[in-house]
Amino acid sequence: MPKKKPFFDEKTLIELSELFKVFGDSTRVKILFLLFKKGGCSGKEISEELSVSQSATSHQLRILKNARLVKNVREGQSLIYSLADSHVVSILNQGIEHVREINSRRI
Repeated sequence: MPKKKPFFDEKTLIELSELFKVFGDSTRVKILFLLFKKGGCSGKEISEELSVSQSATSHQLRILKNARLVKNVREGQSLIYSLADSHVVSILNQGIEHVREINSRRI
């Protein structure tokens, strides 16, 4: 009998696992929601809005950018960060919907 082909290949599952790890830090999630809400912000604006040091903000933005969840464009001396694409918005919306649904069942 031929071996059954897995629904997802191992590489894809590992990459998905790495993507979900990025959402494991509340500062990164706050940055994503801030960018979702505002459309785009400089690192300084993000730092001030979240009351996080610029160094910590820069570190988290680097992780988000490496995960291809945010992108940036240069405007003068500043880098303006925004969500990478509509998939990020979908992930955030689905996550919020899931959490709200779970919380409504606890009551």
